[in-house]
Amino acid sequence: MPIVDRLIDVPGNSPGFGFAHAVTTTGQLAFVSGQIALDAAGQLVGPGDLAAQTEQSLANLGRVLASLGADWPDVVKLTWFLVDVSEVQIVRDVRDRMIRPSLGDRPNPASSLVQVAGLFRSEFLVEVEAIVALP
Repeated sequence: MPIVDRLIDVPGNSPGFGFAHAVTTTGQLAFVSGQIALDAAGQLVGPGDLAAQTEQSLANLGRVLASLGADWPDVVKLTWFLVDVSEVQIVRDVRDRMIRPSLGDRPNPASSLVQVAGLFRSEFLVEVEAIVALP
């Protein structure tokens, strides 16, 4: 695996809240476009339901990872775009349920969260993109 280290303890910084402060890699990187809650037919999954939309977005991202020959432990960084950051715990719970089993005792990837006024269609509540260290 091309991930060398996941830095979680930085002297003088507070600990990461469920994520690594930095991840170092070797080899090739893939930059995965933002994934949203559309199913294979292009239909919105979970109108008004952040948990359902997060799950679909991560499932879509998981399929992109598989197409790259990668899996969740190869994800260097996730960037989240949320319409309402007060609901971030919902995203964290879905993320942990979906990707923690693959990570084992490793910390979650580095992560950023951005609150946005809206996504490209008003019914979308979340979008997630990734940087992946290809195995």
